[in-house]
Amino acid sequence: MGNNSSLRGKTAVVTGASTGIGREISVRLAEEGCRVVMCSRNEDRLREIAAAMGSDVLVIPTDIRVEEQVKRMISATVDRFGGIDILVNNAGIIRYGEIQEFSTEDYRAVMETNVDGTFYVTREALPYIRKSKGNILFIGSFDSNHPRSFNPIYAASKWWLKGFAHSIEAIFGKEGIGVTLVNPSEVRTEIPDEDGRAYSVKYREGEVLEPDEVAEAVIFALKCSGNATISQMDIYRRDKLGDFF
Repeated sequence: MGNNSSLRGKTAVVTGASTGIGREISVRLAEEGCRVVMCSRNEDRLREIAAAMGSDVLVIPTDIRVEEQVKRMISATVDRFGGIDILVNNAGIIRYGEIQEFSTEDYRAVMETNVDGTFYVTREALPYIRKSKGNILFIGSFDSNHPRSFNPIYAASKWWLKGFAHSIEAIFGKEGIGVTLVNPSEVRTEIPDEDGRAYSVKYREGEVLEPDEVAEAVIFALKCSGNATISQMDIYRRDKLGDFF
């Protein structure tokens, strides 16, 4: 399996691009020579990041929970760059709580972002990915593979993501589309833990995964050449499974 395929000149859409993993993926794609479309709800942060990345970066503020905004984002991408080669479904949120106390508001927020939004973006981008025989990459979670007593709704959304990603692979892999699900364990990002502390504060550097480590894995997967695809990557801190066994 080769891993020297160039990404230069390809158009990549990254959701949740204003922080953490999405930000690092966007930066690395630009360094590889991609034309990068950065999407999130935070326009100011997107523009701040994009300003340091070069001219082939398009900022499109998008709430992926809103179908019409997603359609406008994909349309604007194609108008600017002519198509789409890579889609990185990274946007996601987390909420914690015991199931009997979990609010409907929090439930809807998680499902509308992690499930509905991912579906909208994938559906709208698929015609262009099929035309380019490109790649769709989903950022899942350790929770994609395991039940979680302290965040069951988030875990369920990531189990849905796993099923969706592999089903898209089953449907469109025969057309030459590469589909990859990346499941990281804890990453030092702004995402809060169950006590409201950001993981970037909770963990010291080197204690868990860093966003750039996940981004490097994404680049590796996207560079697979020929008829190969990395179907799933589980990227865990080295002592992670010691928590369970």
